Amino acid sequence: MTIGQVIEAGAPPVIAILRGVTPEQVLDIGRGLLEGGIRVMEVPLNSPRPLESIERLRGALGAQALVGAGTVLSAAQVDDAAAAGARLIVSPHTDPAVIRRAVALGLECLPGFTSPSEAFAALAAGAPHLKLFPAASLGPGYLKALREVLPRTSGVWAVGGTGAHDLAAWLEAGAAGIGVGGSLYRAGDAASVVRDRARALHDLWRGLAASGARARG
Repeated sequence: MTIGQVIEAGAPPVIAILRGVTPEQVLDIGRGLLEGGIRVMEVPLNSPRPLESIERLRGALGAQALVGAGTVLSAAQVDDAAAAGARLIVSPHTDPAVIRRAVALGLECLPGFTSPSEAFAALAAGAPHLKLFPAASLGPGYLKALREVLPRTSGVWAVGGTGAHDLAAWLEAGAAGIGVGGSLYRAGDAASVVRDRARALHDLWRGLAASGARARG
């Protein structure tokens, strides 16, 4: 399963960032996200026992969701995440070694960038997608300017302070989607609360799609 396949199946272009989730809670949270319509889930590697959480998510929900690892900082961590079942590798930075290892293993790869130089370095290393981070500090106007020079085939995801409040603005600026952390899940949140937040995001996306505000790039 790829990001493109998930979105083509009708899911909103949202990556749920489950920072701080525990293996004991992760399946309830994952099921809540699915019930709410979100099908891309990222477990950051600075969460408690993250590889165990990834294993549990992939084993139980892998047929319905794209499960990934976030805050991946080295090629060795790519290997660890892949062994746990991650199919998506998300990084806060641009490291060609991380990108090349993920691509070599056939994984989706979403490296973080801030500058045009970092964006093109990531593309040169083989990244099919890019993560603008920290997006809220830069703003949709920054992405709109970047889209003038980036390849149209390279999807850019806005991550960092993003959520329901600015989904429309990012899509209009040319984002392929957004990553949502604390406004969707915080450590200890009940699965029912996460489900309701996911459902609200899903409904917002459907309304935007109906009005013509679709993701580009």
